[in-house]
Amino acid sequence: MFPRMDDYNASAKAYWWTTAIVGAIALALALKGVAAMPRGAILQIAFGTFVAGLTGAFPIRVPGSKTSITGAELVIFLLLLLYGPEAAAVAAAAEAAVGSWRTSTRWTSRLGSPAMAGLAMYACGTAFADTVDFVARHSGAPTLAVLVLLLLCLALAYFAAGTLLMASLITLKAGQPLRPLQILRDHLWLALVYCASAAIAGLIYVGYDKLGAGIVLAAIPVIAVVLLTHRLYLGHLEATEQAKHAAERQAAEATRHLADLQKSESRFQNAFSHAAIGMALVTDDRYILQANPALCEILGRSAQQLMGSDFSSFIHADDVHFLTEGLSTLASSAATTCSLELRCARSDRKELLISLHASLFTASEADAPCLIFQVQDITARRQAETRLQHIANHDDLTGLPNRAHFFDQLTRAVRAVKHDPDFRFAVLFLDFDRFKTINDSLGHRAGDDLLVVLAKRIAAQLRPTDVVARLGGDEFAILVRNLRHEREAIALADRLQSVVREPVRLHSGEVSTSVSIGITVSAFDYESPDDVMRDADIAMYRAKAQGRAQYALFDSGLHADVSSQLEMESALRRALDQAQLNLVYQPIFDLRTRQVTGVETLCRWTHPERGAVPPERFIRVAEETGMIVQLGAWVLEQACRQLSAWQKSVPGVSSLLLHVNVSVVQLVQPGFAQRVKEIIERAKLKPAQVALEVTESVLIDRLSAALPNLRQLREYGVQISIDDFGTGYSSFGSMVDLPIGEIKIDRSFVNRLARSGEGEEVVRAIIAMGHAIGKRVVAEGIETEPQQRKLVELGCEGGQGYLLARPLAPWDVETMLKEPRLHTVAA
Repeated sequence: MFPRMDDYNASAKAYWWTTAIVGAIALALALKGVAAMPRGAILQIAFGTFVAGLTGAFPIRVPGSKTSITGAELVIFLLLLLYGPEAAAVAAAAEAAVGSWRTSTRWTSRLGSPAMAGLAMYACGTAFADTVDFVARHSGAPTLAVLVLLLLCLALAYFAAGTLLMASLITLKAGQPLRPLQILRDHLWLALVYCASAAIAGLIYVGYDKLGAGIVLAAIPVIAVVLLTHRLYLGHLEATEQAKHAAERQAAEATRHLADLQKSESRFQNAFSHAAIGMALVTDDRYILQANPALCEILGRSAQQLMGSDFSSFIHADDVHFLTEGLSTLASSAATTCSLELRCARSDRKELLISLHASLFTASEADAPCLIFQVQDITARRQAETRLQHIANHDDLTGLPNRAHFFDQLTRAVRAVKHDPDFRFAVLFLDFDRFKTINDSLGHRAGDDLLVVLAKRIAAQLRPTDVVARLGGDEFAILVRNLRHEREAIALADRLQSVVREPVRLHSGEVSTSVSIGITVSAFDYESPDDVMRDADIAMYRAKAQGRAQYALFDSGLHADVSSQLEMESALRRALDQAQLNLVYQPIFDLRTRQVTGVETLCRWTHPERGAVPPERFIRVAEETGMIVQLGAWVLEQACRQLSAWQKSVPGVSSLLLHVNVSVVQLVQPGFAQRVKEIIERAKLKPAQVALEVTESVLIDRLSAALPNLRQLREYGVQISIDDFGTGYSSFGSMVDLPIGEIKIDRSFVNRLARSGEGEEVVRAIIAMGHAIGKRVVAEGIETEPQQRKLVELGCEGGQGYLLARPLAPWDVETMLKEPRLHTVAA
């Protein structure tokens, strides 16, 4: 397996392989030469090699560098002198191998180091041996001086060869240019070690040559002492250097610590002086030691005026005890900080609200501890919070509490009843009558002005303990606390209706209104404010149903009515989904010719359990819940399909006019006119064959909202008929410009015909007015012959009623249309 060389570049790889192969060849030659020696020599060489390797396992680090020496050079040089370059090369390779195995796990180092060391010694040792032989041949055996000189040259050559071989590889790996002289200069100290080892080896060799092997044995303790002394000396140097470095580090640390303290103090002074909030150093008895400019600005005093002053002298007298209590907790170590909000007086007598944060402060161990105060002027913030709190809980138009605040107070009242059975309250739910009409006719500005005036009138009738709130729009609620009897709530309702009825003078003129009031009391053992408001709202609607400008008390009967209405709502939804509804048609006649001119579509509901449900009941539920939109669309769709079917089965009925009642809820829906157009087109009818009946109350309450749809329908060609005319007291003058083509006289006026002159005059006036503005007039509820004759006499064109025909099923209408005589078949 080849050694990993991932971090070697091409040059470094080539160099390593070259030196490793050449070094391996040199070691092979050295081992071959050693193997050829006598056994005794081989054993001595093996021992020397072992000693060299052993010294390699215990290197000595040179102080101040990352290089270590082992002392094996002495043994290597001695083996060179005794047994030649082969023995020295083997020992050098062994020492390098042990060192590389100890310091590295990479095979490039474990193989390369001994190869380079062996190569360096084999080459230098061979050159040394050849030089000694040359001297001996020409001058005889070299003297000690010559030998030592040659050994020193050998040491320098071995130093240069070994150092350059190893350092060059490192330089090539780093991709740096080779600088041999720089490498030798950086490791020159190692040459001295080599020279010393060579000199000692030369002395031992000379002694061995003259005195025999005993000198070597005698030199071993000396060599050991020298090496040990060298190790101890270097260790002492290293310890001394470490101690020096430690002292230098401590001195540097102390200097840095002092500089940090000076910087910290400077930063504190800068922060203290330039802080945006007020700061002061204060003694434990509250005397100011130092104050920054921000605190001077807050208190309206100079630094000289503050210095030495008692901080509590600037605090409102009623708040000084709060400051005393807060600082006492710091003095007793019960807390490390304290935060307070205190009233404070400036020099100009202006009162401020400040936030004070106090904590212990010590500048240094030598200084006595004091307090540091951080002061902020929070006057504006608290005022803003108070304003926001008021805005969050009050209506911005009237200034009265809003729904959120009222419900909070009502929640407290409900809880109070639970804890104190003697506590009673009442809630009055107010809704102004015809307020939308005023808003639409006079504008929202006038409506807002009216609400402001009425809010003041209502508030003036209350006790200080009562709460009045505007819930939204023209709805108000009153919480009457500490109620002794419900008569008090009724008396209040009477007073409110009286003050509300008084005319209000606005910029646009004088306006009068009334109020409907629902009342409930705490006797019903309410669990939540929502339950209270629900029942008060129910009572208010009962008051409106009684004719407006009334009040109504909630009772169990009202609750039962509401429950019944909820059940009716659910049943009606099922009826729409399950096709329980059906349509009947009441014919409309020309009173003079007795011919059918049209039919009025009527919706009927037969409940599977309750039987027939009165239309006025489920239509009202549908309007209140919004289901009238779905129901009305279904009725119009079915009626148009039925008229289309009659036209196909009965010849000559193309002039039959289909009447369909439309709710005001439908008329104010955006896109209603477009939906009517689509239904008529799907049935393949002409728009003029359909008449939509609208109650007169629409002209009074919702005309402005319904008018766009009415005009679009009229432009499309659909007929518009005013149903129940005469009950809403609409202006005759306003009828001229409305997009209507027909007026239907309410049955209540027809019933009074022939019974009183007043009834006849009203009908006469309606018919005359209708003719004057070009509208066709139809009478509803004709039940007697005298009524019919009188209507004909007064000039009424059309009529319907039980005298003429009851509401009929579709097939009965078809039969009537096929037979040219009057039918009175009941449906």
